[in-house]
Amino acid sequence: MKNYIKHDEWKIVEEGFHPEHNRITESLLSIGNGRSGQRANFEEKYSGDSLQGTYIAGVYYPDKTRVGWWKNGYPEYFAKILNAANWIGINVMVKGEELDLAKCKILSFYRELDMKSGLLSRSVVVQMKRGKQVEINSKRFLSLARQDVGAICYSLKALNFSGKVSLEPFIDGDVINEDSNYDEKFWIEKEKAARGNEGFVCMQTKKTGFLVCTAMSNRFRMNRQETENQPVTSIREKYIALKSEFKLNEGDEICLEKYVVNISSLYYSKNKLTEISENSLKQVVAKGFDQLFAEHQSMWTNRWETSDIRIEGDVAAQQGIRFNIFHLNQTYLGDDERLNIGPKGFTGEKYGGVTYWDTEAYCLPFYLGTSDEKVARHLLLYRFKHLHKAIENARKLGFNNGAALFPMVTINGEECHNEWEITFEEIHRNGAIAYAIYNYINYTGDQEYLAPYGFQVLLGISRFWSQRVTWSEEQQKFVILGVTGPNEYENNVNNNFHTNYMAVWTLKYTLEAIDYLKKEFPFLYEELVQKLKFNELKETSRWKEIIEKIYFPYDEKRGVYLQQDGFLDKELIPASELSTDERPINQNWSWDRILRSCYIKQADVLQSLYWFEDQFDKETLARHFDFYEPLTVHESSLSSCIHAILASSLGLLDKAYEFYLRTARLDLDDYNNDTEDGLHITSMGGTWMAFVKGFGGLRAKNGQLVLNPFIPESWKSYSFRINFRGAHLEIRMGKKDLTIINHTEISVSLVIWGKPQQLNALQTITIKNSRL
Repeated sequence: MKNYIKHDEWKIVEEGFHPEHNRITESLLSIGNGRSGQRANFEEKYSGDSLQGTYIAGVYYPDKTRVGWWKNGYPEYFAKILNAANWIGINVMVKGEELDLAKCKILSFYRELDMKSGLLSRSVVVQMKRGKQVEINSKRFLSLARQDVGAICYSLKALNFSGKVSLEPFIDGDVINEDSNYDEKFWIEKEKAARGNEGFVCMQTKKTGFLVCTAMSNRFRMNRQETENQPVTSIREKYIALKSEFKLNEGDEICLEKYVVNISSLYYSKNKLTEISENSLKQVVAKGFDQLFAEHQSMWTNRWETSDIRIEGDVAAQQGIRFNIFHLNQTYLGDDERLNIGPKGFTGEKYGGVTYWDTEAYCLPFYLGTSDEKVARHLLLYRFKHLHKAIENARKLGFNNGAALFPMVTINGEECHNEWEITFEEIHRNGAIAYAIYNYINYTGDQEYLAPYGFQVLLGISRFWSQRVTWSEEQQKFVILGVTGPNEYENNVNNNFHTNYMAVWTLKYTLEAIDYLKKEFPFLYEELVQKLKFNELKETSRWKEIIEKIYFPYDEKRGVYLQQDGFLDKELIPASELSTDERPINQNWSWDRILRSCYIKQADVLQSLYWFEDQFDKETLARHFDFYEPLTVHESSLSSCIHAILASSLGLLDKAYEFYLRTARLDLDDYNNDTEDGLHITSMGGTWMAFVKGFGGLRAKNGQLVLNPFIPESWKSYSFRINFRGAHLEIRMGKKDLTIINHTEISVSLVIWGKPQQLNALQTITIKNSRL
């Protein structure tokens, strides 16, 4: 656990340079705008440890799978969101000496990410090897208002010398993904040019053929006054640079404004990219840095208006939740149903930047609660439009009749994960996608999504479960063999409770969807029956038999469902008895030892109990929490949030706060020693859930919002915003009372601490805290 980031309500601040943590800081201070992202790399040269990273949404490469032993069914490739052209770079020479922060004496250093406005800034004073001292100030942002645009304001001040200084902004497309399986470079140059203060590099991905044109335009000011310059052009493969030299007297400051556009063929015709880049640059330069930033800042103000969470009395907790919300808001805007959310977003290369079940399980609720309804709908449509690929994926594994297995990892619907115990066995992901359809409809009331989108996905998944189960003559039950549950510290087990439960639940929900369609859309339903070759009587009869006769491993003595068959054969030693030298175990134990242990990576049985808590009484929930939580090592970023919600529901308020703080500050404090690879974006959705569903006790039931809030002992108050069926509500919880403000003209039915309430248009109600 690191503790070098300053606690601040709105900023992520590094005071004093920590080169040993530089990759961590680069991750923490990453910026993005839904279309691209950029790690917090330095503009000038830095020869120390760094992960240079610029990422363009939707642009990927199918990196050939690398495995030790090939097995039938393995995907041919692992999709990767690519490291794209480095557009922030500025080579700096001071009286003939190259400025390299790794080789300078740092006299003062400060860098911050202002989350309120999405601005990354830095101020540093260094002494170079020959004694020259310079002050550097930089600001940069990726515009939310113009999603192709990035801008930098970079200044250098001569503190103790006079002489020539050169600034050489460049675009470098000769980049590589650090996680490339075969050290392959994924880009080829198509076109480049430079003239005056402008230039571009246009590159194309191998195999997939995406084209990205990165163009820059530069402006200079000397002591805040515009100044003329005569740049010298440097050109090599995939690279252009424009070098300008200036004579500085002691105390003078030269400032470079670098404007960049990244134009992708995902949105524009390939043969017009350079033309569009040129026109876009003209518009950007005409606006200038300040106006561009003002437009960008206005967009951030709007996003915070609907998604901010405020905590009074706990700066660490406040910073944590805003950090999570900030990165969720800049990773996915929901305006393009072709895009999704990678576990690392635009902050690093690990996991390839592609889509997992994390989106449906942990991110969807955040966008449901804080954005327009269409944003969450686009996440569902992403899967619907990949249904044909999910059917192909299942067919490759031997399934038929339209059975669909959605991929564990994907960018275009094809499976691209190549670890057999995940690719073939972690099939509960199908259940998460089915649950997301239910979750969306339950929250929004958009029941018509079933016709035809949701039903087709549910049918494909139900057909998969129908074929994936096995009839056990020994038990006279249906079983599901050879799976990996959410706890990836167990592989190839039989009858994982969560997997079996999701299979049965999906079959039940699909039956409900059929009843709805037959009643509300009978003609459309008949069309779907014909199109999908759905033998309703035959197929649903089998589903009903599976529902009735599915097997769940259960321990009568403890009164708990077992994670899988044989779980009690393990030596059940609480995680608290592990030495700190052994934690995290995934970095200190052999995989063999982990698999034989009782330790749980993240909520597994408890994942089902969280999703379906209404189907279990409080005593049952408590028994399972008390049994499984002590065995959980929380080495998945997705673990603490689920435990925080369950602890809140069970009245374990101290534990709820402990788990919340861990998930909220997972990356800020680098709990699992892996923030240097990039941030855990999808778990940030879980953090939001831990707050709103945990402390706020928020649920959607029968078209109503249910609230059972409590306030941690150390807090004075908190508030959060929520969208629900067109209404926008503000919930404020204090020590003595709860206030709810309706900011819209839409009335809302509420249940607060078990009592029905009607919140009329633009009404404010205050209720005494019933927990007192």
